[in-house]
Amino acid sequence: MSDQPRRPGKPYRRPKKDPVRILAFEALRAVDERDAYANLVLPPLLRRAREGGDFDARDAALATELVYGTLRRQGTYDAVVAACVDRPLREVDPPVLDVLGLGAHQLLGTRIPTHAAVSATVELARVVLGDGRAKFVNAVLRKVAQHDLDGWLERVAPPYDEDPEDHLAVVHSHPRWVVSALWDSLGGGRAGIEELLRADNERPEVTLVARPGRATTEELLGEEAALPGRWSPYAVRLSEGGEPGAIPAVADGRAGVQDEGSQLVALAVANAPLDGPDRRWLDGCAGPGGKAALLAALAAERGAALLASEKQPHRAGLVAKALAGNPGPYQVVVADGTRPPWRPGGFDRVLVDVPCTGLGALRRRPEARWRRRPDDLDGFAPLQRGLLRGALEAVRVGGVVGYATCSPHLAETRAVVADLLKQFPDTELLDARPLLPGVPELGEGPDVQLWPHLHGTDAMYLALIRRTG
Repeated sequence: MSDQPRRPGKPYRRPKKDPVRILAFEALRAVDERDAYANLVLPPLLRRAREGGDFDARDAALATELVYGTLRRQGTYDAVVAACVDRPLREVDPPVLDVLGLGAHQLLGTRIPTHAAVSATVELARVVLGDGRAKFVNAVLRKVAQHDLDGWLERVAPPYDEDPEDHLAVVHSHPRWVVSALWDSLGGGRAGIEELLRADNERPEVTLVARPGRATTEELLGEEAALPGRWSPYAVRLSEGGEPGAIPAVADGRAGVQDEGSQLVALAVANAPLDGPDRRWLDGCAGPGGKAALLAALAAERGAALLASEKQPHRAGLVAKALAGNPGPYQVVVADGTRPPWRPGGFDRVLVDVPCTGLGALRRRPEARWRRRPDDLDGFAPLQRGLLRGALEAVRVGGVVGYATCSPHLAETRAVVADLLKQFPDTELLDARPLLPGVPELGEGPDVQLWPHLHGTDAMYLALIRRTG
């Protein structure tokens, strides 16, 4: 029912239900209300819509663009909407802001004609908010439609010369503190940080991994629009996206979806030079299992065994699923890497890809930039140090530890490694760069920081540490 009284003599017109925009709104509400991740919420919604017969491939593509585009540019669109309303945004109901964000993205970030973008969003508002608030949405979007994106950025972003970080935050839709942290880690001038922030707002390719001994890149390259990976010999890129789960090798676990940066980290740990035997490998933070599956396959080729440890039982279940069918010996255990059940010094190679803020994967999880806060770093710091300490205690003399994060924040990367090297003087940093052959622009070393704009990967960090005594 409408929340507005009808005008006498004028019949009430029911709003048109647009399945695409209703689904996009439902996904945004789940992200906002339940702290869900869009990449986990959206696939089941799309699957249900397709099964109901309401959706075709073009509908699914539009719904995906509306959700991810709105989330990626949320900061920019909030600044624009704030200039078009007469109250602080915090006083606007979150569902209304979600509808306004969807409308702003259609107006400023897509080629949908202005009239169609406004009318479709107002119809959505009538369905999900009611007629009264739909009038508010209509009034705001008509103001938004008065300028294109560049015109709005000239109005709402402070000049670069006056406040570089705030300018970049508004123009490229990142929280200011994230801009500052990324710039500190990247170094350099304006061009580099702008390229990085732009890359964070681009849709990443789907990258597959052909697990050694179980699938080949040639098999995966037979898929439509498949291209070889840039750096990993096991990577294949799906340039037009698609549904990886429909690929036979992925469906039966012989291949998987894995960012190329993640593959490079696992390969570097597997190929780092050792002193002595090479029989026992440990993945100390194995969930959800992508790196563990690649390590297990590589270990099997050498006659080594992998122990995959994960603290969270449900994530350990995902690891077990990823490793199922691996030809070599492996074991999956539920264990805390900071208080491990295994004996010290029992492993030749150890990887710890530690929990972190995830600032290196903002292309894939754009909502994370708005969810994270600077004080989250304080929460992760003890765990990251504890896991690296446990890894250094687990490796034997002459063995190698790989410390990895999917965050380039210096507090989660070099600061952690530097602290632990002080506590373990019988260690040395290895130069990781030669273990990523062909990958350009890896900096001065010895650690490695990958970047979306330079390498087309998530911003993975890797330090390789050898126990020397």
